[in-house]
Amino acid sequence: MRRVVAVVVGTLGGLALLASFHTSATSSLRATAPSTASRPPATAPPPQGSGTGASGAPGSTSAPSTTTTAPGGRRTIDGPSVSTRYGDVQVRAVVQGGRLVDVQALTLPSDRERSARISDFAGPELHDEALQAQSANIDVVSGATYTSEGYAQSLQAALDRAGIHS
Repeated sequence: MRRVVAVVVGTLGGLALLASFHTSATSSLRATAPSTASRPPATAPPPQGSGTGASGAPGSTSAPSTTTTAPGGRRTIDGPSVSTRYGDVQVRAVVQGGRLVDVQALTLPSDRERSARISDFAGPELHDEALQAQSANIDVVSGATYTSEGYAQSLQAALDRAGIHS
C-alpha cells in the first residue's frame, strides 16, 4: 500500500512540474553577443515591427530596418528580426567593397538562463563562420540549431539588401 501511495504522489508531482513547464517565450529580452572582445556591444533598438512577423509563427521575419553608408564605402545593413522557438535573432552585416567584413548580433535569445548561455557560446561561433564563408551559408552550431537558422536567415536578408549574393 505504501508503494502505491508513493507512486501516485510521485506521478502527481511529476505532472504538476510538467504542466508548469513553458516551452515558448512569452516575452523576449534583447541581448547582444559581441563578435570580438574589442567591439562594444550593439545597442541599436529593434526595428519597428520586429517580433513574430505577419504570421506569428517561428521562423517568420520582419522587414529590415536600416542601411547606412560610412566614408570609404563601408555599409551597415540590419537584417530582419527572425522569430525562433526560443526568441528573436537579428544581425547587422557590415560590407565593404562587395565583401562581408563584420557581422554583429543585435538580438539573440536570452529570456531564459539556458538560452542566454547558448547565445553567449553560439554568437561568436556564428560570427566566425559567416566571415569565413563570406555568406549566410554557415554551419549550424551544435546545441543552437534554432539560433543558427535564425542568424543565417537574418544575415541572408541583409546580404541580399546589400547586393551580395552567394
